[in-house]
Amino acid sequence: MLGKGEFGRIRDLLAPLSGSGAFDLKDDAGVISGILGHEIVVTTDTIVAGVHFLGSESPEEVAAKLLRVNLSDLAAMGTKPICYTLNWSLPSSYSDEWVISFCAGLKVQQEMFDIYLLGGDSTSTPGPACLTATLFGHVPRGQLLRRAGAKSGETIFVSGTIGDGALGLLAAQGMLADLDEVLIQKLIGCYRIPEPRIRLGIALRGRASAAADISDGLLADIRHLTEIAGLGAEIKMSEIPLSCGARNAIAKNGELWQVIVGGGDDYELVFTGEPDLADSLLNVGVNITAIGKITAEPGVNLIGADGNIMQVNKEGYCHS
Repeated sequence: MLGKGEFGRIRDLLAPLSGSGAFDLKDDAGVISGILGHEIVVTTDTIVAGVHFLGSESPEEVAAKLLRVNLSDLAAMGTKPICYTLNWSLPSSYSDEWVISFCAGLKVQQEMFDIYLLGGDSTSTPGPACLTATLFGHVPRGQLLRRAGAKSGETIFVSGTIGDGALGLLAAQGMLADLDEVLIQKLIGCYRIPEPRIRLGIALRGRASAAADISDGLLADIRHLTEIAGLGAEIKMSEIPLSCGARNAIAKNGELWQVIVGGGDDYELVFTGEPDLADSLLNVGVNITAIGKITAEPGVNLIGADGNIMQVNKEGYCHS
């Protein structure tokens, strides 16, 4: 039986997730000990019920997504994760059983990615559930990956496959009902539990000239890289790596290619470098694909099989 109120939840559920410098969550703040010759990297993301998750997910899946979208940001900067803080605002409809399962999900992710809880805050809200995680990591001084740094003529690479997250959202909303059920569930899984490319990000230190994670959409996140550098990009649609589910979805509805290049929620990495960069990344546990090049002329152009520029309705998610 849980102790009453906020302090009961902290003692019974959250303190067991804490680690070095958290003081069993009994103090007003936590401490991160620096590593000689390293820089501390910080990122934070919020997920809101009905916006970033549908509300039909299990508590364990919500916990996984909350941590993994932040871990993806650390991966994009070549960072090894250390710990995190957690803030939640939950409506009264979220029972102790939900919170217990959510914390069990956090524990699974902590063990998987070798991180621990440092602290946080909990409140109630009359609105939708709102959860924020702030992740801390470290990287050797001078080896941080940045969005800035791409150079004209360099090759653009992506990890994994593109479009599964956005298609998974459509599948979860029942909008891909004509797809095979196995493929539907795989796409939904990609949306609910993305795979942060920590190992790849660390391997890109000193190799990639620029990097970002694909959260807003492939073309939008490539534009982030190119605009910082005052450059542009040409992307070949035929080279964008697709999963079996994505290929089947496009075969049934040809317009879904717009979702693939602009839908977001992939949490793969996009990065730039010399053409042979992929040859040094054979042991990172994920496929690497060259999809285009950085150009001197500004603008991000998607090139179709006929060699012409394709008209894109929406490049990616727009933060309001």
